[in-house]
Amino acid sequence: MRRQRSPLRAATVGAAALALTAAACQDDEPAASSPTEEPHVGAPAEFVTRPELTPPLIEVETSGQVDPADDDLMLVAPKGEESPMNSLLIADAEGEPVWIQDTDGKSYDFRVQQYEGEPVLTYWRGESREQGYGIGEFVILDTSYEEIATVTTKGTKADLHEMTITDDGTAFLVSYPTVGGQDLTELDGPRDGYVLDGVIQEIDIATGEVLWEWSALDHVELSETLNKFEYREKQDGSKEQPFDYFHINSVTEDGDHLLASARSTHAIYRIDRRTGEVDWTLGGSASDFEMDDDAVFAWQHDAQRQPDGTITLFDNESSPAVGEESRGMRLDVDTETMTARVVTEYLPPDGRLAPSQGNLQVRENGNVVVGWGSEPFYSEYTADGELLTDWQFSGGQSYRAYRFPWRGQPSEPPAMVVEDGTAWVSWNGATDVASWRFLAGADADSATEVATVERDGFETSAEVPDEPYVAVEALDADGEVLATAEPEAASDGS
Repeated sequence: MRRQRSPLRAATVGAAALALTAAACQDDEPAASSPTEEPHVGAPAEFVTRPELTPPLIEVETSGQVDPADDDLMLVAPKGEESPMNSLLIADAEGEPVWIQDTDGKSYDFRVQQYEGEPVLTYWRGESREQGYGIGEFVILDTSYEEIATVTTKGTKADLHEMTITDDGTAFLVSYPTVGGQDLTELDGPRDGYVLDGVIQEIDIATGEVLWEWSALDHVELSETLNKFEYREKQDGSKEQPFDYFHINSVTEDGDHLLASARSTHAIYRIDRRTGEVDWTLGGSASDFEMDDDAVFAWQHDAQRQPDGTITLFDNESSPAVGEESRGMRLDVDTETMTARVVTEYLPPDGRLAPSQGNLQVRENGNVVVGWGSEPFYSEYTADGELLTDWQFSGGQSYRAYRFPWRGQPSEPPAMVVEDGTAWVSWNGATDVASWRFLAGADADSATEVATVERDGFETSAEVPDEPYVAVEALDADGEVLATAEPEAASDGS
């Protein structure tokens, strides 16, 4: 039998807290700090060479020792009314942008994956619905940031929450089809109501063929939901506003099974890929495991099996709130004794509570990155839970945050601007630039070096003489020229 929550975590949420979190429960919306507070646009980064790129600034607070040799990059997708720009953003450990891509709308699940043996960038684009799901497609970019493939589900276009690429060139995606004829009276809803199903499909990326499909309605009872109509203003069980009883938000491989996280049931499901049957349920009202009090999670995201057999996830604890703070967590799940206990918690430095979104990534070096979803932060910890670094956006939020090795070689040239005796240069997405060599003279043939400056963040500058010709060469760590920037060759696109 499942153990009860501790008194703190089982506390009843008052009407005022419900009013605040009900509107913030969707994976697309930030948490409201007060009912009347007006959103504000955060301070943007500003660049002379690329004035159209205005991502939020990223502030860094370091609590522990960070390895200076660790040059893996952060991947986030800032969005929302408080962000100065909806974008894909790769940044270094100092919060300095490396690559910025303007997006027409909000983007989700931006990360590095492997496709056909090569590193690629993947992200979701499309229409994000007010109910907290999406209708769109996932995009795959190569190391030159060129689009090489798109993939979506069949029947209903792909949801925003997840795409996991397999070694076989397939992808697991999810969708949220509306299904009618559902008796929701047990949930205080209509007798002939509509719900959002949670569907998983395995898609062959090259052909778009559906290789495998699973439906939550076929395997998980409506009665297992812990969502309620009173929590959701825009889910009345009608065809226009279907009730989100399951809300699948991650699908990852677990040997010959899958692990699927369902936010609305507070549960993780192990699914047999051969039969589609649920092998076991962890958490929620129908848990097959006896769980220690501190192992109980709620409204969670991003469940993954780790090589040591533990399961990691982001425990939102809201919305509505059932705990005082969100956390990353690692669970020991014993399928012989059918018990679950906490191995490690990754706690926020300031008690932040994320009503939506969030993730936990275990890096190759053992460190753990936690994205705080609707809260404008991401953090890195040691494997045993010591906070190393906490980063904060000047505005906006990111569905997930990751840190990966990435080597970008953009197809576009560097951008350069000369103003009042200063030359500014940038190369959006280039990761191999160590320094910039500034040249000036009567023409390209006679130009000579006037300064060599180490790369200084996204944009670097140097004073140059008033000459007819000015150019800048991008140099790698060995001093080899990667590209040359000239004013007339400066890019104004992205």
